[in-house]
Amino acid sequence: MTPIQERIEQLRRELNDHNHRYYVDNAPVISDQEFDRLMKELEELEQAHPEYADPLSPTQRVGSDLTKGFEQTPHIYPMLSLANTYSIEEVDEWVHRTRDALMGQEFTVVGEMKFDGSGISLIYEDGRLVRAVTRGDGEKGDIVTDNIKTIRSIPLVLKGEGWPRFFEIRGEIVLPWKEFDRLNAERAFNEEPLFANPRNAASGTLKMQNSREVARRGLDARFYYLLGPDLPYDNHYDNMVAARSWGFKVSTAMTCLHTLQEVDDYINHWDTARKELPVATDGLVFKVNSLRQQLNLGYRSKSPRWAIAYKFQAERALTRLRFVSFEVGRMGIVTPVANLDPVLLSGTIVKRASLHNEDIIKALDIHEHDMLYVEKGGEIIPKITGVEEAEREKGARPVEFVSYCPSCGTKLVRKEDEAAWMCPNKYGCPPQITGRVEHFVGRRMMNIDGIGEETSELLFQTGLVKNIADLYSLRKEQLEGLEGFGEKSADRIMQGIEDSKKVPFDRVVYALSIPYVGETVAKKLAKGVGSMDNLMTMSRDDLVAIEDIGPKIADSIIEYFAAPINQQIIARLREVGIQMEMAQEATAPLGDALKGKSVVISGVFEHHSRDQYKEMIERYGGKNVGSVSKKTDFILAGANMGPAKLEKAQKLGIPVINEDEFLAMLGKER
Repeated sequence: MTPIQERIEQLRRELNDHNHRYYVDNAPVISDQEFDRLMKELEELEQAHPEYADPLSPTQRVGSDLTKGFEQTPHIYPMLSLANTYSIEEVDEWVHRTRDALMGQEFTVVGEMKFDGSGISLIYEDGRLVRAVTRGDGEKGDIVTDNIKTIRSIPLVLKGEGWPRFFEIRGEIVLPWKEFDRLNAERAFNEEPLFANPRNAASGTLKMQNSREVARRGLDARFYYLLGPDLPYDNHYDNMVAARSWGFKVSTAMTCLHTLQEVDDYINHWDTARKELPVATDGLVFKVNSLRQQLNLGYRSKSPRWAIAYKFQAERALTRLRFVSFEVGRMGIVTPVANLDPVLLSGTIVKRASLHNEDIIKALDIHEHDMLYVEKGGEIIPKITGVEEAEREKGARPVEFVSYCPSCGTKLVRKEDEAAWMCPNKYGCPPQITGRVEHFVGRRMMNIDGIGEETSELLFQTGLVKNIADLYSLRKEQLEGLEGFGEKSADRIMQGIEDSKKVPFDRVVYALSIPYVGETVAKKLAKGVGSMDNLMTMSRDDLVAIEDIGPKIADSIIEYFAAPINQQIIARLREVGIQMEMAQEATAPLGDALKGKSVVISGVFEHHSRDQYKEMIERYGGKNVGSVSKKTDFILAGANMGPAKLEKAQKLGIPVINEDEFLAMLGKER
């Protein structure tokens, strides 16, 4: 492999990993600017060396927000992305290129805000909203008209006059900072994961099936482009001013710029002024104003030549480190936290930021009382990105990771191939115990209302709860005797404890805090083992045979149930009536319509999820298989079925059926 090919493969691996961290884990580790830099390097290398082309390269990936469960429709005009820049010089270069391409013609640039939300296309006919479509993959999107109708700032019927009989208007669905903070406060109270930023919250809300909940979320909109065969003006600016008069929210920051200096001044102004806006922004957009000139400039493969985006640098501040604290989680992982002099970032005061692990502290070379760079960039979770060594105090010592648990004093251990230090005193370390109690009572676990972090700690400190089984020994009078508790709060907890006995088995498994067993794995486990007795006695090989259960998870399960204290806890939970097996109706056969048949599932479905279809196949006597072979009886195909599977099915003469045909086979309606 040549050095060039090695670099190409390295970039592809890195970009695929960063894509996964961003879109799946929702935990990016590099900035958008760094990601774009890596992508640009890969694009240039692939263009210069076409012999190393790969159709699965990250450069060939088209971003998409298509979601199963929504009807999809093609866009009348493709929704392309914009080329990104990160410096005034790059914007100036675009202006010069545009002037050259227009062969010296005079042109005006329109500057406007780049709102950080979820792209939307609205279609109006005869002054009425008829359809709302998400960006999707740029060629087609999801129809979300019912959800869009709940956003009060979007006109359903236009006001004023002069609007065309038919037109499309494009914009961003945004979540104002005020509503974002309100939603995260609610989610924190309900012990749900916090939204990382307003963009994610807006995008997720737009795809909810419950329009009533969408209405409650407080979405807003900003519009930036008008399309259609009969627009009122021949330029972008006047068309958007007209759209504002029809009832659309068009940013007052939109400005006509006539010189390069005005463009530069616009950037410098909004780089600071944007922080006062009520909604999140991540940059500016510059467009050639004349629609005729836009047409003449045309498009690249992925973006228009007549527009460019300028991305703001992630908001960054320099503040002093007061001290580093070390906090213990329910799984025993010790996390270092930088406690900072308060600093304002993205509209909120930042006082703390996670340093994640010892390796991060060493890589940043953090010393006591260092001046640290903190970035937020619209994210809810601030991060330390660097140290200003010139500000370091003379004689300052490097920050050392603790060797002993800050809570119970046990010597820490570090697992092989992992960055985290852990406290091995699982059953005697207070924050691990209270953390497991807090997790156990959570809404998606046992849903015991009235017990949160503070109450979990109080119950432990008073000796009432030493493990999760002790919750079921609590008496109302014990709770009433605690500080801050009255009869109503005690009744609420006692009722929650009683109701938790009806919680299904898969949620019980999740509630136990078995390492590496999250919500999804718990469901797979519960379905695969059927009962707690089986889960406690299955071998490593038997566990690994269950879908999505790897050796690491299997070993963790075996280690968990090998501990006598956990065996005792399970026995006590069983004694008080906690569900210890899957309900028969959840696993009982529904018929034999698919008896003996091997079925492959491929594509995206509308009526049911893939997991639901897999369950149907099993409960009707069939077998789920992952790959197409001569033994496959048929393929259940949704939208965007894998081309390789389709080609192989055609070659082998294997039937391919759609959702409706499949449900008809089972005698079921949608």
